[in-house]
Amino acid sequence: MVGRVAPDTLTLHEVHRFPNEPVRLNGTLHWNILSLYQGVLTGLKAAASHTTDTPLTSIGIDSWAVDYGLLDATGALLGNPVHYRDTRTADAADTVSAAIPPPALYAATGLQHLPFNTIYQLVAARGTPALAAAHRLLLIPDLIAYWLTGEAGTELTNASTTQLIDPRTRTWSPHIADTLGIDLALFPPLRDPGTPAGTLLPDVLAATGLPRHTPLTAVGSHDTASAVVGVPATSPRFAYIATGTWSLAGLELDAPVLTEASRLANFTNELGVDGTVRYLRNIMGLWLLQECLRTWENTGEDHHLPTLLEAAAHATPLRSIVDAGDPAFIAPGDMPDRIAAACRRTGQPVPRTPAETTRCVLDSLALAHRRALADAVRLSGRTGTVDTVHIVGGGAHNALLCQLTADACGLPVVAGPAEAAALGNVLIQARTAGTISGGLPELRALLHSTQPLRQYEPTGDHSAWDRAASRLEDTRVTGTEAAAQDHEEERCG
Repeated sequence: MVGRVAPDTLTLHEVHRFPNEPVRLNGTLHWNILSLYQGVLTGLKAAASHTTDTPLTSIGIDSWAVDYGLLDATGALLGNPVHYRDTRTADAADTVSAAIPPPALYAATGLQHLPFNTIYQLVAARGTPALAAAHRLLLIPDLIAYWLTGEAGTELTNASTTQLIDPRTRTWSPHIADTLGIDLALFPPLRDPGTPAGTLLPDVLAATGLPRHTPLTAVGSHDTASAVVGVPATSPRFAYIATGTWSLAGLELDAPVLTEASRLANFTNELGVDGTVRYLRNIMGLWLLQECLRTWENTGEDHHLPTLLEAAAHATPLRSIVDAGDPAFIAPGDMPDRIAAACRRTGQPVPRTPAETTRCVLDSLALAHRRALADAVRLSGRTGTVDTVHIVGGGAHNALLCQLTADACGLPVVAGPAEAAALGNVLIQARTAGTISGGLPELRALLHSTQPLRQYEPTGDHSAWDRAASRLEDTRVTGTEAAAQDHEEERCG
């Protein structure tokens, strides 16, 4: 993406798009990181051709969180990074909990429990030849930055997702690392968003056609950190939902919330740009629908998404709902079957058609958004209520999801921009270069005045959502009890 920024201008142009296709090898799911790096080089070459009139001011990189590559002492990559959806961390949580009780871990790091957090990956990797030989550990955007510049650093917003950062001091937590046998020396120095991260290497210049001394700027390299910068809020009383594969729903705060109630509600305190905290809950997101579409395509049912969404809009609302935070939905595979199983297990009608399954997914996501935002306000003790919900990311294109979220929350929803992460990335680069100035309110004002946005007002009977939320809570308890009973039968049998 190439952005053009001035005090009253903010445009974004897609110059290259490439697939991100994980590879399963010998039972382990990997990222095809070299293919991704080649895609970056091709994109930079396209960007150079797109900006012949005005050379690029800088480059910024953001990506997903928690995953990493290991380098040896010469800087060579020690194998393809493992995908966070791989099952290798299945038993790591028990190992970590035995060393550090979950309340103590949360009080020190503020991160919600997710089975693929970096600490669980590193515990699962103990004793492997790659980790034993590692001289450096670089999170995915830092790895790409290293290959582009030859300079190693650990950008702070992404580092906070490792569960090794103290969100109060915004530095590493040696106690957590030492207790788990994790060597913090593997990580290069921390970088704040908005600081220089090197200049392009000669071989990169040759491959891309970019001019000498083209700089790399550290941005919010966790894509959600950049996406929250890209929220076009005009009031501080906003909530956000960054939608895509995941839904990240929460508030922007000045300080972390490290209470036991917050931990039990599974909220996370990830670090944001300009000293902020992203207080949010990870929700499964449109991954549920993406995997349904993939399953249907693999079985010969290739559904046109707009047509499917139109049919879902006419399906019976709130007929069947599932817990969008259920770990059963994390792994790839037959998602329609897993959704049907969840409905069957909780005594609800089983979706019979793709339209009914899609409506179940979107109703469930809207309920998860409602619950996350209500819990965030309650647990943070934030003064004043939320007056607007901003949906950014790919889900901003999904009009049905946006309307259902407005209905569920009983609040207006402002949808857009869909490319919030890229825009937030570009804005931090532009501010660092001196093209624009100001804090997050000023950056967001520029977004609001330049980007196409759509507003959705709550409609329908709000009490129907209250009843559905109560029903979902009942099914969540029922599901937990059923799982416990199954476990007890297995143990006794």
